[in-house]
Amino acid sequence: MQLAGKRFILTGAAGGIGQAFATALAGAGVQLLLVSRSEDALEALRGRLPGSGHQVLAADLATTEGRAALMVAAGESVDGLINNAGANVFGLFEERSEAELRQTLELNLLLPMLLVRGLLPALKARSGTIVNVGSAFGSIGFAGNVAYSSSKFGLRGFSEALRRELADSGVKVQYLAPRATNTAMNSQSVQAMNVELGTAMDSPERVAGELLALLRGHKGVRFVGWPERFFIKLNSLFPALVDKALRRQLPVVRRHALADVGGRE
Repeated sequence: MQLAGKRFILTGAAGGIGQAFATALAGAGVQLLLVSRSEDALEALRGRLPGSGHQVLAADLATTEGRAALMVAAGESVDGLINNAGANVFGLFEERSEAELRQTLELNLLLPMLLVRGLLPALKARSGTIVNVGSAFGSIGFAGNVAYSSSKFGLRGFSEALRRELADSGVKVQYLAPRATNTAMNSQSVQAMNVELGTAMDSPERVAGELLALLRGHKGVRFVGWPERFFIKLNSLFPALVDKALRRQLPVVRRHALADVGGRE
C-alpha cells in the first residue's frame, strides 16, 4: 500500500505503542485522527508529529457517546483504522474481578468489532484497511494473562473471519501480533518476570516498524519476534510440547502474579 496521503484513525494513540505508531505513520505521510482519553497527551503528540492536518479526539471509546463522537469525527474520508486501544491486568485468573474481566474483553475484543462495524461503509467506499493489534498471547495462552490471552485469541479469530467475509469488498483486514513490548502498560511485576524468564521485550519503535511493513505488504498476519514465531507455530501443531515448556515457568509466573493492576492504552 502507498501510505502517503492516506487518512487513518489510530485508537490508543497516547499509549507507548500508540505514540510510536503515530510517529511512524505520520513520517510515512499518513494524515491521522488520533484517539485516546487524554486530550493533553494527544495535543502534545500532535505537536511532535511530522506533516500537517492531524486531528485529535479525546473520547472514551468504551462508552456509546465516545464511539458516536468518533464516527462524527471520522466522517466519510477514512482510508484506514488501526485498532490499538486495549487493556491488560496481570495476575492469577482466580484473583481477577468481574469488572476486570469485562473491561479486558470489552476493550480488546468487543470495541474493535464495534468500531469496524460503524466505520465499514466508509472503509468500503475507499477500499480501506483495518489493522487489529493483537499479541503473541493471541496464539499462545499464557499463565497470568488468561483474560488477555482470551481476548486476543478472539481478536485474531475476528480478524481472520472478517478478512474472509470481506475478501471481495476491496477492504484489507490485517492482524499485527507483537511480543512483549517495553511500555508503561507493563507493571513492575511484569517487567521483573520478563527479566527473570529471559523474555525479550521490543521497543515501541520496533513494533511501529513492523506495522509499516504489514501495511506495505500483502499478508494478512504479521507475528513479531523470534523465537515467538517458532513457538506460535509449534503451539498450533504440538500444543502438548508447549504445555510442558510453559509449565516449567509456572512457579516464576505465580510468584510475580500478585494482585497487580496493569494499564490501559
